[in-house]
Amino acid sequence: MAQDYWKMEIAELLKALDTDSERGLSTKEVVARQRAYGKNIIPEKDRRSVIQILLSQFTNPFIYILFAAAVIAFFTGEITEGTTIIVLILMSGFLSFYQEYRSENAISELKRYLSPRATVIRDGQQMQIRATELVPGDIVILHIGDVVPADIRLIKEEDFRVNEASITGESKEVEKTSSPVRIENPAPHELSNCALMGTTVTYGFGKGVVVAIGQNTFFGKTATLLSAKIPESDFQVNLRNFSSMILRVIVVFTVVIFLSNALLNHGIIESLLFALAIAVGITPEILPVITTISLSNGALRMARRKVVVKKLATIEDIGNMDVLCADKTGTLTEPGMQLEGGMGPEGRPTKELLLYGMLCNNANVMGKKTTGNVFDVAIVEYAKRKPEETEGYAGYKRIDDIEFDFERKRMSVVVEGKGRVLITKGEPESVLSVCSHVSISGKKRPIKTLKKKIIDTVRKFSEEGYSLLGIATKVVEKKKDYTKEDENGMTLRGFLLFKSQPKKSAAKSIAELKELNVALCLLTGDDPAVTSKLCKDVGLEINGGRVITGKEIEGMSDEELQDLVTKYNVFARITPAQKVRIIEALRRNGHLVGFLGDGVNDAPSLRLADVGISVDTALDVAREAADIVLMNKSLEVIVDGVRKGRETFGNITKYILNTISANYGNMFTIVVASFFLPFIPLLPSQILLNNFLSDIPLLTISTDKVDRDFVKKPKRWSMKMISRFMVCFGTISAIFDFLTIWVFLYLFGVSAVLFRTLWFLESSLSEIAVTFIIRTRLPFYKSMPSKLLIIASIFVASVCLFVVSAPAIGSYFQFTPPPSEYLLMVGRIVLAYCLFTEIVKHIFFRHYAEFAGHY
Repeated sequence: MAQDYWKMEIAELLKALDTDSERGLSTKEVVARQRAYGKNIIPEKDRRSVIQILLSQFTNPFIYILFAAAVIAFFTGEITEGTTIIVLILMSGFLSFYQEYRSENAISELKRYLSPRATVIRDGQQMQIRATELVPGDIVILHIGDVVPADIRLIKEEDFRVNEASITGESKEVEKTSSPVRIENPAPHELSNCALMGTTVTYGFGKGVVVAIGQNTFFGKTATLLSAKIPESDFQVNLRNFSSMILRVIVVFTVVIFLSNALLNHGIIESLLFALAIAVGITPEILPVITTISLSNGALRMARRKVVVKKLATIEDIGNMDVLCADKTGTLTEPGMQLEGGMGPEGRPTKELLLYGMLCNNANVMGKKTTGNVFDVAIVEYAKRKPEETEGYAGYKRIDDIEFDFERKRMSVVVEGKGRVLITKGEPESVLSVCSHVSISGKKRPIKTLKKKIIDTVRKFSEEGYSLLGIATKVVEKKKDYTKEDENGMTLRGFLLFKSQPKKSAAKSIAELKELNVALCLLTGDDPAVTSKLCKDVGLEINGGRVITGKEIEGMSDEELQDLVTKYNVFARITPAQKVRIIEALRRNGHLVGFLGDGVNDAPSLRLADVGISVDTALDVAREAADIVLMNKSLEVIVDGVRKGRETFGNITKYILNTISANYGNMFTIVVASFFLPFIPLLPSQILLNNFLSDIPLLTISTDKVDRDFVKKPKRWSMKMISRFMVCFGTISAIFDFLTIWVFLYLFGVSAVLFRTLWFLESSLSEIAVTFIIRTRLPFYKSMPSKLLIIASIFVASVCLFVVSAPAIGSYFQFTPPPSEYLLMVGRIVLAYCLFTEIVKHIFFRHYAEFAGHY
C-alpha cells in the first residue's frame, strides 16, 4: 500500500498503486491482491466465540446462588446434595448453550445477506461488488447515500461532501477535494482529500482509489461505530423492569426464609441451603434463553419471507407496533416509475423533453442494470425503448451540475453543445418559480399571463394520478462554476409525465394492517392530488378527508403537530425533516412507530422510529440505519412480520406467566409450611430437581401456536398486570399445595420422606399441567398447543413418576416409592387445580378488561 498517500499528486499515487483511473484493476490483479491483503473486513467485536457463549450460561446471579449452595453442601459434608446441584447446573447450562449457540449462528448467517456494496471500475467496466471484495488500488465511484467502503483517496470530485461522525464524532458535512494535503501524520479530520471507511456521502459525486482496507483503515483501528452504545428497545426496557421486580421479590423471600428457619432451630447451614434453593426455585432463570430462542425463531421465520432482522429485540417491537409510517413508492405502488411521455406547457404531447431529461440525469447505467433516483431511472429506461427521441444526445458534454436538495426541490446541469445551456428539472411548482418565459410551439412567450393555465393543467394531470417533473432551460455564459443563483430567468419547456401502478396486493395488505390494529401513515414527497388518487385506488382511508402538505406543517409548533397527527394520516410534499417531526409527534402521543424508508434522507427517521425498516435495494446509509431489511419492498411481508412479532411476544409471556403462577405459588407454600411443619417441606436438591424438570417443557414454548385473536391487537408490557396475575394464580397454586399438605400429612398421616415424595410429584405435575391452561385465554380445549410442547410435557411427567418410583434413583434424592392410591390422590388434586385455574382465568381476564392490550 502507498505510504503518505495524502501528500501525493494523483498521477504519482496511481503509479505507486499500479492502477489506472479509467480502467481500474484487471480481474487477474484483483485476485492477486486479495491473496496478498485479504478481505476488506473488520472482525465483529460483539461476535462471541463458542467458549464465550458456553461460559455465559454460568455467569448470571442465579447460577452463582446455585454454586454457593453446592459449596456450602460440600463443606458441610452433604456430598449427595452438592453433587446433585452441580449436575443440575451443568445439565441446565449445556441445554441453554445448545439453544443459544444454534440461534446465534442462524442470525449470523442471515446478516451475510446485508453485505455492503461498492461501485468500482474493473477491466474498464463500472460494476457493483460486495464491499468485502475491495483491494488497494481499486477505483471506486461514490454517490450521495453511500457508506464509504474503505479508506479512499479522492482523484476526482464534484461538490463532494461527507458526514464523518463515525470517525470524528462531529455530525456535520465536510467538503472534500482531490488536492494533495502537505501535512505530516495528519489526524483523520485533516485528510481533506480522503473519504474514510464508515463515513457517509451526503452530497455530490466522488471518484477515488482505495488506499487501505479492513483493519488498516482509520475506522478499523478505532472501531468507533462498533463500540457505540445501542439504545435499548421498548422490549428490552420492559424486560429489564420485569427482571428488577423479580429480583426484589427474590431478595425478600430469601431473607425471610433464612431467618424464619434459623429461628425455628432448623440449623444455620440447613436453613441457608434451603433459602438459596427457594431463591433459585422462584427465579425465571431460563428467561434469557427463552427470549433468545423465541426471538431467533421469529427472525428465522421472517427470513423465509426474505426479511433480515439485524437486531433481535426488533422482532418484539414490530409486533407491538401500532403505527407504520411509509412512502407510497414500492409499498402501495409497484417499485419504480414509468415515464409515459412529455407534455408541453399548454398540455399537448411533445417529444423534445426526453433529450433534456437525459442530459439532466444522474442515473448510473451498468450493463443492463440502471440505478439511481426512480425518476432518472424511468427516463433512461424510456430512452432505451425510444432512442429516436434523444437524437443528438452524444453531441453534448456535461460541464457542471447543481445537485438536488429538498429546499429547492430541483436539480440542474450545465451542458455544452451548440453553446452552453443550463437545464433544470424538478417539482412543477419549483421549476415554475425560476421561469420568466415559456416555450409554446417553439415560440418564447412571457410566463406571467399563462401561469394560471399551466398550474391548472398540472393539477388536472396530478388528479389523474400522474407525477410530473418540470423541465426548463436557459442559455448561459461560459464560466468556471455555476450555482443555484444561476437558476433564474429560465424558459419552461414542459413536463415529463410519470405513473406508478398500484400494487395488486396493496389493498389486501392495508386491510390486514387495519385488522391487526396497525394504522398506516403515508409520508410522501409527491403531489397531494397524486397521493389522494392513489389512496382511493388502494383503499386507504384518508383521515380527516384531506391530505396535509409540508407547507401546512412548516410553521406548526410541536404541540400543534402532535394534535394534527391524531386527526390526519396522509401527508404529501413533505421534507425529510418533517418526517422526523411527524414520527416524534406520534411517539409523544404514546404510539410505537415503525418507519419504512430507503433514501439518504430517511436515515434520521429510521434511527428515530421504534422499528426502522428498509429494503435491500436502498442506499447504504438507509440500510445501515434500519433494524429490519426487506429483500422485497412490500407491505405483505411487514404484515407477516407484525404477526410473527406478536406470536413471539405471546410465547415469551407464556413462559413468564407460567413461571410466576406455578413457581411463586409453590415456593410461597414451602415458606409458610416451614413455619409450622417439624421438618423442611422439600430438600434443596428436590426443589432444584423440580425447578430443572419443569423448565424443560417451557424450553419448547417458542414453538407453541398462538391464538388468532391474540395477534389482532398490539400488546404492551404491564408490570401491574403481571403483579396481579402473580398474586391471583400464585394464590391458587398455594391453596392446592396446602390441600396436599392437609390430605397427606393430616388425613393420611404419611412420613416426612413419603410426604416430600408426594409433594414433589404434585408440584411438578401441576406446573406441567397448568401450562396448557395459562398458555391461552381461550378454554384450553379450544386452543391446540404445539406437538413439541405436548411431547416434552409427557416426557417430563414420565420422568417425574420414574424418579420417585425407581428405588435406585429415588433414594439418591431421598424419595420413596408411593403407593398407587396416593398417586391417584395426587392426580385428583392436579386435575382439580387445573379445572379451578381454568375457571378463574376467564374471570380474571373478564374482570380486568383494562389488560386487553397487555400481557
